[in-house]
Amino acid sequence: MNAVRKELKQRYEQRKIVGGVYLIKNTRGGKTLLEATTDIRGSKNRFDFSQKTGSCVDMRLQEDWKKCGADSFVFEVLEEHEKGDSQTMEEFQSDISVLKDLWGEKLSAAEF
Repeated sequence: MNAVRKELKQRYEQRKIVGGVYLIKNTRGGKTLLEATTDIRGSKNRFDFSQKTGSCVDMRLQEDWKKCGADSFVFEVLEEHEKGDSQTMEEFQSDISVLKDLWGEKLSAAEF
């Protein structure tokens, strides 16, 4: 049992950590919420769970979520970024934050 536990721990520590920037978009109203995360897969799973249960994934969307329904929202990954082997979690979070800022500027420019 100890060897199995050790193997699982080793696999966990060696897993790829992938973060990124994503949009939650209301396909009916056109409103979007730009977000960044150090765990893109986890954020997508939370969104999918929220859709299945009808619970709002983010309080900032709650009014539209109730009005339009959960099926009116989509999760769109804009960019993924893998954590480097020598990168600390703080450095990784900083990179993700910069990506979010860049996407915010890019999307704002596209509105005009």
